Amino acid sequence: MYCSLERDSYQLVNSLRKIAYFTLHYSLIMRIGLIVNGRLNTISSGHLYDAQLVNCLYERGDDVEVISLAEAGFSHALKYNFNRAFFNNLRRADFDLLLQDARAYPSLFWLNHKLRPEIPYPIVSIVNNVQHEAEWRPWLKFGYRHLEQRYFETADALICSSRMARVAVEKLLPDGEKRPSMVAYPGSDRLPGCISQHEIVARAQKPGPLHVLFVGSYEQRQALFSLVSALNYLPSYQWRLDVVSDFVVESGAVRRWLQPVLDMVDIRENITFCGMPTEEAMVEIYRRNQVAVVPDGDGIFSAAIVEAMGFGLAVIGTTRGASIEIIKHGRNGYRLTPNNSIPLARHLALLIQNRRLLLRLGLEAHNRYQTHPTWAESMCAVRDFLVEVVDRNHSFAPADWE
Repeated sequence: MYCSLERDSYQLVNSLRKIAYFTLHYSLIMRIGLIVNGRLNTISSGHLYDAQLVNCLYERGDDVEVISLAEAGFSHALKYNFNRAFFNNLRRADFDLLLQDARAYPSLFWLNHKLRPEIPYPIVSIVNNVQHEAEWRPWLKFGYRHLEQRYFETADALICSSRMARVAVEKLLPDGEKRPSMVAYPGSDRLPGCISQHEIVARAQKPGPLHVLFVGSYEQRQALFSLVSALNYLPSYQWRLDVVSDFVVESGAVRRWLQPVLDMVDIRENITFCGMPTEEAMVEIYRRNQVAVVPDGDGIFSAAIVEAMGFGLAVIGTTRGASIEIIKHGRNGYRLTPNNSIPLARHLALLIQNRRLLLRLGLEAHNRYQTHPTWAESMCAVRDFLVEVVDRNHSFAPADWE
């Protein structure tokens, strides 16, 4: 009889715990601030990640205030640390937590240290990459590392878009210090439509030039230069290039910047600058191409890698980016030394000559896509994590903050 009552009590406690968990995670409405550089409607993977998270939070009923900092030079960004009005607005804000895109660290590394003792809500950093690791100039690398370290010391929790990003941040934290953290990959299903294996086979076996797609932002302009240089080694009738990027629609600066390469061989007709297409247009661009070159040398896990795999494209990334976590060299794509046109030209020439290899890579890429989490799965996991951070903060908050 005693054992039966004890077992019933144990089951009752477990049931109450489950009810409390689901009530907390599905009925809690949070007030959230989000600090980002620029606007969320750009092509960069970091902004896409932030925008998808905001959409998920809105759908769950949360109130999100997006605080957009002006995109400017490094020295201008530093001024936010000493902006009294900006500091006071954050100090008085009625948030449950404050999200910060870690790319805004130049504006926040000192401000956060002043802000933390003044606020009752936790600071959660969204980390797509650690900037100093992509910097090759020693003096800048040292300076960026010091400022990033100061910034991450102020974060109460971390949301990382790749395992590589989480490891990089943990290296910056003082010995013995840990932060609650999670890894949530960019999702796979932003674009409508799908492609069948039959279509992938037909496209790979289609005679004619190799159709290559470049997806990157202004920061990856050197990668575009290297790609065009690599294609210049190949006969112009063997390839076509689509360029999807945000910088070509704003001015002719990139065209002028590429002009020395374009003048080597008359290949202008082989290159199409697509600007920032709509989602429907982007689907058609993915469908008509066979290989995607997605630079990720800055360490960011690009959502375009997964999207390209979803349309059966072999993907070429770099050896130092987070693509190592999804691109298996020689199996569903290639990882090459960044901004090196010679090996890139060799691999493109191989795919031009060997369409069976192109087909195998495309099918393997499509299979890898099938196992990748959707945006809803990734972002809902992030929200659950944020709920836990808020709940823990409320549990330990001083009485005068309640």
